[in-house]
Amino acid sequence: MTTAEPASESSQAGAFDLGRLLAERGAERYELHTRYLNHQLPRMLHTIGFDKVYERAEGAYFYDADGRDYLDMLAGFGVMGLGRHHPVVRKALHDVLDASLADLTRFDCQPLPGLLAERLLAHSPHLDRVFFCNSGTEAVEGALKFARFVTGRPRALYCAHAFHGLTTGSLSVNGESAFRDGFAPLLPDTAVPLGDLDALERELDKGDVAALIVEPIQGKGVLAAPPGYLLAAQELLHRRGALLIADEVQTGLGRTGDFYGYQHEEGVEPDLVCVAKALSGGYVPVGATIGKDWIFQKVYSSMDRVLVHSASFGSNAQAMAAGLAVLSVMENEQIVAGVRTTGELLRSRLAALSGTYEMLADVRGRGLMIGIEFGRPKSMKLRSRWAMLQAARKGLFAQMVVVPLLRKHRILTQVSGDHMEVIKLIPPLIIGEREVDRFVDAFTAVMDDAHDGGLVWDFGRTLVKQAVANR
Repeated sequence: MTTAEPASESSQAGAFDLGRLLAERGAERYELHTRYLNHQLPRMLHTIGFDKVYERAEGAYFYDADGRDYLDMLAGFGVMGLGRHHPVVRKALHDVLDASLADLTRFDCQPLPGLLAERLLAHSPHLDRVFFCNSGTEAVEGALKFARFVTGRPRALYCAHAFHGLTTGSLSVNGESAFRDGFAPLLPDTAVPLGDLDALERELDKGDVAALIVEPIQGKGVLAAPPGYLLAAQELLHRRGALLIADEVQTGLGRTGDFYGYQHEEGVEPDLVCVAKALSGGYVPVGATIGKDWIFQKVYSSMDRVLVHSASFGSNAQAMAAGLAVLSVMENEQIVAGVRTTGELLRSRLAALSGTYEMLADVRGRGLMIGIEFGRPKSMKLRSRWAMLQAARKGLFAQMVVVPLLRKHRILTQVSGDHMEVIKLIPPLIIGEREVDRFVDAFTAVMDDAHDGGLVWDFGRTLVKQAVANR
């Protein structure tokens, strides 16, 4: 029996032309989403004027067909830690494709996963082993499974307002009811207030808690764990035979000015750590559950259990190459130190505006994870307008700020959560003083307009009508 000769590379490439496909049908992007994908996404984008057409991206910027730049202060919800199309990551992916590796055979041990695990663990000195998967929610799922198995207990604790993912296990520890509604029954779980050690201890007294999972800084609202909370929680958990899981999917890999967010508190050594997002370099989905040796030894206790937890695409060569390139860039370009400097500059300049604008209630966060919270104004004129928005739907004022930042100033940001008057800034970690200046200048202009009763409020009335119509 003979094996057919593969078609030449040039003939195979001629069968599919990506550039031509995009040139012919790229203009249908919103229609295609409406017809075949989540139809509410284009509807929402059209409503708030976010239905832009971006032609390309580089670093911390998008560009439209006319060459105008848009500053990205969202980083793909944190995925684009190094910005878009970092040359080192691009080259690594070209190299791994050109190498034609025998990837995902399932019955060998390729070098790239071991090399990436080694590099990750160098930043995680109290942890010993890594399980690679494809996303943050999968990393959380793995941590929950491991904790339940090694403790023999069913229940996980999480903090109110937490976000750990949207698959069934991670949804069970999601603190936002809007995400959970209609998907019960979920895993046994209980919410405790972030920072409330007494509430944590009461739950631990029941004897069925496997772990507490916590974000060092919650993405929803940008709320940091109070000083001392993580260490005290860790001690309570270990005293009762339960584990501490740190969800670093968004806060990890330099976002807060340390490699991990929990490292801001001396002595905190989570039993399991979840990472994803920025590890991908913005190209290939990747996640990791990092843990202590004894946990992995117990889960994978025999050859019969070698595949008891696995992922078909976990440890694929492209994802591992991207992760290795990301860590190399972070070390060689001193990304974490830059985040501390730029983050403090941005936070301090925004905080200095709090005395100028009565609706600017708080500026908080660490590194380049910053929350801007708005609150009820004091003056009668602004109070009546604020009340109109709050009566229609909480969170509309924050949306009123986000929209002109994009429409007028070409800066992409997000409201931090549903029914929240908070804007979250999670820009690429590579931004510098130029981007800080641009954002602060634009934010100041929008706040001037809002406090002067300008065009921002015209859009606010549109949002109120939309909110009432959706009830």
